[in-house]
Amino acid sequence: MGGVNTGVSTAASTAERAPKQDRSRATRQRLLEAAVACLAEHGWTGSTVAVVAERAGVSRGAAQHHFPTREDLFTAAVEYVAEERSTALRALFPQGAADDRRAVVSALVDLYTGPLFRAALHLWVAASNEDQLRPRVTELEARVGRETHRIAVDLLAADESRPGTRETVQGLLDMARGLGLANLLTDDKARRERVVTQWAALLDEVL
Repeated sequence: MGGVNTGVSTAASTAERAPKQDRSRATRQRLLEAAVACLAEHGWTGSTVAVVAERAGVSRGAAQHHFPTREDLFTAAVEYVAEERSTALRALFPQGAADDRRAVVSALVDLYTGPLFRAALHLWVAASNEDQLRPRVTELEARVGRETHRIAVDLLAADESRPGTRETVQGLLDMARGLGLANLLTDDKARRERVVTQWAALLDEVL
């Protein structure tokens, strides 16, 4: 009997843990999304753990349970959304390399004109003045940059064994980042569309 009871107890305990784990994951995701939104809207100074917790609808204690420090929260938040955007970018072209290079260039530019880039920019500015934050953000930016470059090479069907190809793809990403910076002040969509069209034509010639 004791063995049976133990088995039932173990099964019940496992069943109880599963919903708790689901709730924990959901809470963590809400915190990450709220952190990115706060960072994009209010910058580093205005984005405290308490502000993020309130926006996510959780207690400050719950937020600190998942992310003990402010730096933990915001670096994880930008990394999380960067991974989500990379997944979304690949999903736009599920077959891999796209026939329409303009569509690829436009999708890459969109990566740098949304709330993720705005949030990341605030994090970079903060890292330039925060010794504790700088190495973490530097490592994160390098990792995200490598992933974005790999995605761009795949989608553009670029042959990096050819001289100048790697630099051309990197130049595209630098251009997209520049358009993202310009978009922080004014939404000049018409100009951006013209630049995207020109870059796509250049890539067709070079690649």
